[in-house]
Amino acid sequence: MLNTLMKSVFGSSNDRYVKSLGKIVNEINALEGRINSLSDEELKAQTPKLREMLDNGASLDDILPEAFATVREASFRVLGMRHFDVQMIGGIVLHRGEIAEMRTGEGKTLVATLAVYLNALEGKGVHVVTVNDYLARRDAEWMGQLYGWLGLSVGVIVPNMDEYSKREAYNADITYGTNNEFGFDYLRDNMKHDRGSMVQRPFNYAIVDEVDSILIDEARTPLIISGPTEDKSDLYVALDEVAKQIPKDWLDIDEKTKRVQLTEDGIDEVEKILVEKELLETENLYDVENTQVVHHLDQALVANFARQRDTDYIVKDDKVVIIDEFTGRMMEGRRWSNGLHQAVEAKEGVKIEPENQTMASITFQNYFRMYPKLSGMTGTAATEAAEFWDIYKVNVVEIPTNKPVQRIDEEDEFYKNTIDKFQAIAKAIQEKNAIGQPILVGTVSIEKSELLSQFLDKEGVKHEVLNARQHEREAGIVAQAGRLGAVTIATNMAGRGTDIQLGGNLEFRINDELGDMPEGPERDEAIERIKRELEEEKQKVLEAGGLFVLGTERHESRRIDNQLRGRSGRQGDPGLSRFYLCLEDDLLRIFGPDTLFAKMMNSNLQDGEAIGSKWLSKAIETAQKKVEARNYDARKNVVQYDDVMNDQRKVIYEQRAEIMDAEAVDDVVVDMRHDTINAVVSGACPPGSYPEQWDIAGLRERIDEVFGVEVPLDEWLEEDQVEPELIEERLRERTDAIMDEKIARFEEADWRRAEKEILLRQLDHHWKDHLATLDALRQVIWMRGIAQKQPINEYKQEAFGLFETMLDKLREDVTKFLFKNEFRPAQPAPVSLPDLPDFLTGHIDPLTGLDNSDDDDGSEERPELFGSLAGSPRAAAGPGGANRENPYANLNISRNAPCPCGSGNKYKHCHGAAGARQIA
Repeated sequence: MLNTLMKSVFGSSNDRYVKSLGKIVNEINALEGRINSLSDEELKAQTPKLREMLDNGASLDDILPEAFATVREASFRVLGMRHFDVQMIGGIVLHRGEIAEMRTGEGKTLVATLAVYLNALEGKGVHVVTVNDYLARRDAEWMGQLYGWLGLSVGVIVPNMDEYSKREAYNADITYGTNNEFGFDYLRDNMKHDRGSMVQRPFNYAIVDEVDSILIDEARTPLIISGPTEDKSDLYVALDEVAKQIPKDWLDIDEKTKRVQLTEDGIDEVEKILVEKELLETENLYDVENTQVVHHLDQALVANFARQRDTDYIVKDDKVVIIDEFTGRMMEGRRWSNGLHQAVEAKEGVKIEPENQTMASITFQNYFRMYPKLSGMTGTAATEAAEFWDIYKVNVVEIPTNKPVQRIDEEDEFYKNTIDKFQAIAKAIQEKNAIGQPILVGTVSIEKSELLSQFLDKEGVKHEVLNARQHEREAGIVAQAGRLGAVTIATNMAGRGTDIQLGGNLEFRINDELGDMPEGPERDEAIERIKRELEEEKQKVLEAGGLFVLGTERHESRRIDNQLRGRSGRQGDPGLSRFYLCLEDDLLRIFGPDTLFAKMMNSNLQDGEAIGSKWLSKAIETAQKKVEARNYDARKNVVQYDDVMNDQRKVIYEQRAEIMDAEAVDDVVVDMRHDTINAVVSGACPPGSYPEQWDIAGLRERIDEVFGVEVPLDEWLEEDQVEPELIEERLRERTDAIMDEKIARFEEADWRRAEKEILLRQLDHHWKDHLATLDALRQVIWMRGIAQKQPINEYKQEAFGLFETMLDKLREDVTKFLFKNEFRPAQPAPVSLPDLPDFLTGHIDPLTGLDNSDDDDGSEERPELFGSLAGSPRAAAGPGGANRENPYANLNISRNAPCPCGSGNKYKHCHGAAGARQIA
């Protein structure tokens, strides 16, 4: 109560902060007159001028007003769009490394140009991160017109680009791309063995579009680069058949966490089935020998009882494609780990791809925290402000709208069951459709969107469906969802990137209707006609009440509901939103409080009757908060564990970079050899122990295993007061001498290059195995909680120990490889001369008239000229391959033709050489 009173008097902290930015906006506006008076050439010259100011010691904040004023004027001249004052505030927020929450339709794409241009002036690169390839290409092309006009270069990163193109794109002043591609390129770069083949440069500044979708929703799963392991297709299929035989009363199914476990009775029954099918090594299901079968059986149960087709995934082109639960999009290339994806493939009867072994991985949290400055923009971030600060140390700032919001958000309507709810939805759609009001219907899954589509088909309502199956048509469907009488059913609208404009979208209508029409007066006239039609249609839509957003149920996250709602009422347009719910909705069925169910079911709610109240909305919001808290815990858990790996990842990647940059790594290799010697000797002769306690046989065996050399160990041990340090010293001297002798047989540059390559390969191999070990550790470490221990603390300790063990093994294996493998000096590569240019390829012999362009040292014979002579006995060649007596002297043979003796040399280098001397 007191907080509310204080806010009404002084305003919230957000309001005060936004108000303080008004001073900078005033400075920008004060420059507008001077900037407007500049010619195009003078305005373009602002870029080198501002860069010179930076070179002379000015900061980005110093040049911000002039840079923003420049972008505003250039945008108006190039794109026909002028930034509003509230967009200037958004640009300042982005430049300061904060998140700008701006409602849908407020022009976030244009806002980004301000901060992008300003920060790109430093020449260190600015990354603009989008949620899909379409938006990356669209924004790079659209806003690229503005940047290019101002003299900045723009690149775009999309899948399947060659490395040269990617390197060019990353070296541009501004680079657009998706979060996945940026992250995967980072991982790929750190798997390369040559610094020159890396595509990314050091991180500087990133602006993340739809920041909540990328940094919150997608942050629950890490990016992984993996390679295939052994094929277990038969096992997946066999266990899928078993899972399909299991009745639900043998299972405990947790829909919240999507976990499935066998009950005690179920274990006994399944054990019998597995024994009968000869899938178990022993008769006890939980014997250690059956670990793999148990694991894959668990995944088969999850696939069959907790993962739903058209909700969690779809089958497209005989492949299982995951559906993003937050955006409703297909996640091409992403696969569930630990055999779950293979279990779903077995369930659906499609080709089973082998499981993958992790070769490199990183979470989005740790990837984006590497940027010295990070900012973002979205329509819905305030509800996750605490998480943005906890994980990324980034503030959320709510930017006011350019015009007051006129949308009416009605109370939710609550029904007894799905049929009643769908009938009410169909009735509402028919009513609004009759007056021409455009309707956007939001659903939470593909299955629900197609079910509602069938329902509307029966009612005779014409409509469009937008879900993962229509991914390619996404932008076009969304763009025209504001036309008179349009009905659009869509899975949740997070990050669609295209505004719904009342009356329709001019650009898309021109492309659809005039795509093939050539430039000219007719096309210009048609464009004017479309503009008039759009204006007339927009007026009719406004009279009908603007866009009606209808939610068929509440999503687990309030942000997704707000994103759907935010599609209506853009730029002060009128609008309406309403959600329809029932007791059978997943959110209420799984997460709703039992008291809510009891009260609803015991009330006098009749079939087809609806109720709505603030108490009900509060209960639903409570259920959503429960889910959001659970999802936050899951993300926090992911990042806590990845933080441990991240510390190790940094060490490994920094070490790789140092190795690649170094001229030679001989000092590292020598240190590794000496450390290995210390480890070998101390293992057999522990410090502080007596010689009688030393494992001499084991030491001799280890020296032979690692170094493959014989040493007079018995002689060393016979000396008085022998110490482990003395053994280490002599072993170092012996191995150093052997290695020096080995190196002396090679060119130094060749050997140093081989050392670098061996070191990098061994480092990558051990890191890959270490990742697999850590992954396995994560899956079992939670059991330490049974012993009242903190799993994350236990994981940190174990992971540190495993990392040290990996480094010890790395040192030993590098040493062993260099000692026990035989190397051959590199053979000089055959000289490969470049092709001659076209104008030198024709060569007509003046004596024979033959074309001897094919000057390739006898690779071709000429039987039409030499006939039987081609097989004549070879004469003994003298110096230079020439015979003193030339039996072919009278045949007028071209000097560049193959010698007829069959030697394989040209005539001028063989028998023709003697003739040449005689002529001379």
